[in-house]
Amino acid sequence: MSSQDIPDENLPAGQDATIAVADEKDPFADPGLPPHEHRIQDVDERAAKRSERTVALLFTVSMLATVGFIASYVAIPHDKSIFVFPIGHLNALNFALGLTLGAALFCIGAGAVHWARTLMSDEEVADDRHPIAAEPEVKAKVMADFKQGAKESALGRRKLIRNTMFGALALFPLSGVVLLRDLGPLPGTKLRHTLWSKGKLLVNMNTNEPLRPADVAVGSLTFAKPEGLEEHDHDFQNEIAKAALMIIRLQPDDIKDKQELDWSYQGIVAYSKICTHVGCPISLYEQQTHHALCPCHQSTFDLSDGAKVIFGPAGHPLPQLRIGVNDEGYLEALGDFTEPVGPAFWERG
Repeated sequence: MSSQDIPDENLPAGQDATIAVADEKDPFADPGLPPHEHRIQDVDERAAKRSERTVALLFTVSMLATVGFIASYVAIPHDKSIFVFPIGHLNALNFALGLTLGAALFCIGAGAVHWARTLMSDEEVADDRHPIAAEPEVKAKVMADFKQGAKESALGRRKLIRNTMFGALALFPLSGVVLLRDLGPLPGTKLRHTLWSKGKLLVNMNTNEPLRPADVAVGSLTFAKPEGLEEHDHDFQNEIAKAALMIIRLQPDDIKDKQELDWSYQGIVAYSKICTHVGCPISLYEQQTHHALCPCHQSTFDLSDGAKVIFGPAGHPLPQLRIGVNDEGYLEALGDFTEPVGPAFWERG
């Protein structure tokens, strides 16, 4: 719509309607600003007071939600769960922290928006644009002042001051890195060790019974866990993620790797079930080729040759657990894995 279609009474006060008329030289003439419309808060103090109280209420709710966040963090046990319809069972601490933090942030934002929309000035102001670049004289003066300041600072001559200043500025951010220590306890050597130790029986994951050599048929695949680890244990998931075993029985003549043969019992070998790529549980076994396949990214391990990687993205073989038989005829571990199980990590040794 051109300015010719705008009625004169809608033009801002003091603006001549003729200056907005389009012509050949200026086909897109500025039509000017529409007349300002006052809000109810601008003309009615009671409405303004209501808006003020609304904003204050939102900020107060935000403060209460923040207090609730802190109280939830201190008071709610991290392992407590609650039922929330229709979502289901949730961790009570996570639900409380998320709800209170979300409410605190939302109320601050909503209060600020309501404040700006109803109480702050909303008058339209036209501001002319000017060139951003400074005049050549100003640029020359700034550069001259900078060179003069650098000369007066004597950084070029006072090398001791310069070097120690750079050292202080470089080391200071490390104080923030130290605060990362509060993210949680250090892992220590927990990634290097599992529940397996000398004398621990191999327990069938399905029957929850100790395994005998006769329970493992040639060509079969059996999953095992350490004796004493039960599903109702608090740390079951963390421990089984490191200690889960694959038990496979091969013909001793089919085992190519000498250490694998030495660490086996009558062709029964025990390997970690955790893939060395990203930690998926391996569950597919090909009897004829003795290959184990990870279903996540198809890493393939030759269980007859030290569980070496023959295909896929895995970086190293599956760790083998040395096993034997105790006096009662049950399969037992002869120690822990000699290397960390699962994916490689930066300090893997």
